[in-house]
Amino acid sequence: MNKTHKITFGVLMALCLAGSASAANIPVSGNIAVSTTWTADNVYNLVGQVYVLPGATLTIQAGTVVKSNPVDLGSLAVTRGAKIFVNGTQTNPVIMTSTSDTMTAWHEGANEWGNLTIMGKGLISASHYSGLPVGSNTKFPSGLNVKQMEGLVAAIPGDPNVMYGGNNDNDDSGSIHFLSLRYGGKVVGLGNELNGLSLGAIGRDTDIDHVEIMNNVDDGIELWGGTVNLKNIAIWNIGDDSFDVDEGWRGKLQFFLGVQGYSVNAAQGSGVGDNVFEMDGAEDSDAQPVTTAVVYNATVIGQPIHGDQGLALRDNARVQFRNSIFTDIGEQVVKNDNVDGDGGSGYGYNGTLTFASIWATPASASLDLATTVNGCDDAAPSVCAAGVNFPADLYKSQVDGNLAEVKDTVFYNNLFASGYTTLDTLGVRATGNNVTATLSPIVSITRAAPVVKGGLTMLQVTGLDPRAANDAVTSVGMAPADGFFTPAKFRGAFSKDVNWLLGWTASDAYGFHAGQVNPANPVTDSALSVTNSFPTEVNKTYTLEESVDMMNWKPIAAVIGDGSVHSWTDTVAMDVAKFYRVIVQ
Repeated sequence: MNKTHKITFGVLMALCLAGSASAANIPVSGNIAVSTTWTADNVYNLVGQVYVLPGATLTIQAGTVVKSNPVDLGSLAVTRGAKIFVNGTQTNPVIMTSTSDTMTAWHEGANEWGNLTIMGKGLISASHYSGLPVGSNTKFPSGLNVKQMEGLVAAIPGDPNVMYGGNNDNDDSGSIHFLSLRYGGKVVGLGNELNGLSLGAIGRDTDIDHVEIMNNVDDGIELWGGTVNLKNIAIWNIGDDSFDVDEGWRGKLQFFLGVQGYSVNAAQGSGVGDNVFEMDGAEDSDAQPVTTAVVYNATVIGQPIHGDQGLALRDNARVQFRNSIFTDIGEQVVKNDNVDGDGGSGYGYNGTLTFASIWATPASASLDLATTVNGCDDAAPSVCAAGVNFPADLYKSQVDGNLAEVKDTVFYNNLFASGYTTLDTLGVRATGNNVTATLSPIVSITRAAPVVKGGLTMLQVTGLDPRAANDAVTSVGMAPADGFFTPAKFRGAFSKDVNWLLGWTASDAYGFHAGQVNPANPVTDSALSVTNSFPTEVNKTYTLEESVDMMNWKPIAAVIGDGSVHSWTDTVAMDVAKFYRVIVQ
């Protein structure tokens, strides 16, 4: 980093810390119509549903706390055309929670405030819901499809503040860094609930990393369409699915931790966790765009007695999982769930690929105009040539392999014989550098005594050292250095050295990682346009990253330590207009 900028940044953090000790309570109600900054010297109390309106930007400084009293039903939504910048850091996260949160100890709870909802202008497939047409939406990707956000209530018919969808997969809704969302959710009606973080049609120019969801009445994160990429995501004790996808998400995810448990004593799906990953393709199943995504480095920790699936796939969804861990899954690790209950018609509907076929079909088939895989068939070749309908623009996340994969992954202690039915039937578990382990792929896990919640026996995780162990320490392959993915040659969300949850999460504040310490990042000479050297330790992984604003960091290379001193200029050509850093992975 440029030294002058580093000093300025440190001073700003010190001011934030000093201000938080005497924070004033600021009630926030009504809509935010002009650009606004929330600062760490205040606590912002949400009262009712608050919208950031089109044209306005909400900036939230590092260390800021946003709370809501359960009786106030506070919630925050960012509309299409508005932006949010959550500028948390590892030592000063932004926290959104309820007034019931002690900030130091976990409690059984959810539905204590609303959530954070962001709506964008990316493409969605939303022609049908519950088997019925949605407005004038089409199955063909026209860029005109829009839909009302789940959990939000329209003030007037067609209220634009609750709609998501459009024709811009590169839409930019801002950025989120180091955000902890706790004890949220709201039940509006059957199947109409607020998730921990709701993302509707968010474009790939939106940056989201280091987000934690702790306890929620509905899903942890739910995405509807769009192309946003997410990194360093931790989701605990969710009342429904940890990571839920609908309506054609075509993004990337790396470094994901999902821990099944319960938030409140209610039925599975309303308080007790359902699937960790639930990925639906399109509404309806032959609509476009369809979910086509890639996930690297996920650690999935289930409930071993009455947990649900690790990964449920539905309605033509195609997802690649690589370098991951599935452990303690109570039912199937990967399941063909086929239909989503929203009226989707499942795999193989109307000429789409069968479930077995997606595991054997190359990802490049998404770009083949002569097939129905991408929705461009012989009946409409002229409108498939450019713009929002062009398959090469619709499907950018998968660049190799097959449309569905589980590769270079460790399976451990998935208790039921039926747990591998899908993977074994397809021949997946025994191929692709997968390992069925006899030793734990993470350092340690501690569970509470069995309790019955929602009629099911739960073994809640109360302590976790998620760092890689045994077969997870080294993978065969790793993610590409494509400007988003970090090349990381280990399996699961954590290397053997670093627990990236420390310092900013509720799980750390509540003592789930007691006694754990991360190694320090290398100290480097950060003056621009000179050689930047850094010492390495044997077998530690170091990531080289660049940034234009010292907030949004992009990985550019990885180095495996050998005990010698390495230089940036041995690996990359430096740009005098950018900042650089090295972190231990």
